[in-house]
Parts: sequence; C-alpha cells; structure tokens
Amino acid sequence: MSARLVLLIVVIGLFGVLSALALMDVGYWGIFAPHFQSWGGAQVFVDLVIVAMLACVWMVADGRARGINAWPFVIATLLTGSFGVLFYLVLRELRSGASGPASA
Repeated sequence: MSARLVLLIVVIGLFGVLSALALMDVGYWGIFAPHFQSWGGAQVFVDLVIVAMLACVWMVADGRARGINAWPFVIATLLTGSFGVLFYLVLRELRSGASGPASA
C-alpha cells in the first residue's frame, strides 16, 4: 500500500469523523446556514463551490485520460463535497498502483 493511499484513507477517515460530528451538532442545513449570514461566509462558500467545480472538470479530464468513469465521483462531489474527489483519488491511486508508478 503506497504512502499516498494511506494518507488519502487517513484524510477520508478524519474528515468523515469531523463531518459526522458537524451533522450531529447542527444537521445538514445547519452546515450551510453560516455561509448566508455574512459576506465573509458567502465568500468562503463561493470559493468552495469554485474549487469543487474545478475539481469536477479535472476529474472528468483525468478520468478520460486514464480510462476511469469519473461521473459517479462528480455526482458525489456535488452531493458531498470533498468526499467525491477524495474517493476518486483513492481509485486513481489503486489503478496506478496496479499498473506501475503513479503520475501526478
């Protein structure tokens, strides 16, 4: 198991715990509410949406180049945020590990 794969799994696990705690504390809509209460919150929200969209574009292009269907991960990113991208990177790492050295 590569160091990158271990790191991705650790990040998913820790972020999953944080997300579960946030959901238990404020619920799904409560996570979004602060982003609509100030210009600062709105800026953070829009920034995250831009990054998520760029990640989706990258996943589709990278998936085409590597023969991976990225669309399930794009949908997961739209629904769950970073989890979609993180799981795409896990699959990408598993595929590259099976076929030789990974390229970034």
